[in-house]
Amino acid sequence: MSRIGKKPIAVPSSVKVDLTGGVFTATGPKGTLKFDVHPDMGISIEPGVINITRPTDNRSHRALHGMTRSVLANMVTGVSAGFEKSLEIQGIGYRANMQGPTLVMSVGLSHNIEYQKPAGVDIEVKDQRVVTVKGIDKNYVGQIAATIRAFKPPEPYKGTGIRYANETVRRKEGKAGAK
Repeated sequence: MSRIGKKPIAVPSSVKVDLTGGVFTATGPKGTLKFDVHPDMGISIEPGVINITRPTDNRSHRALHGMTRSVLANMVTGVSAGFEKSLEIQGIGYRANMQGPTLVMSVGLSHNIEYQKPAGVDIEVKDQRVVTVKGIDKNYVGQIAATIRAFKPPEPYKGTGIRYANETVRRKEGKAGAK
């Protein structure tokens, strides 16, 4: 049995969950999320808890079991508490700021990078060095953070660039003959 799939999902009192016609809906203080559940997965909603079951022990059903449980748990957490991902900008003269709905970054290129804030997430800049992406959909928040990081990923020699807050960049030594 899947270790992740068999764990019940605790539902806070502030979150309302519903399963109608194969569409799971979670509504909470932060918003509403929907997910189309695979027809083979069995979902039982009881007061304060959700359980997911699978029909067989096939490889595909085992994979769907754990994935479905993780997605539904992230939805419940997202609508109640939300998710956030922090990025750090490192380098001399590297900085970021918000100009209305646009994130403007100066990261050592010949031009400033302007990134329009997409709907469904909030982007905050603290001290021109820390960019925080917040939202209720964990997957979407992670995708937006990865898109911002991809503008200038950290390089291994000086460590400059945009990195996740808890990321360690493996550093390399420079040329051995240079003095």
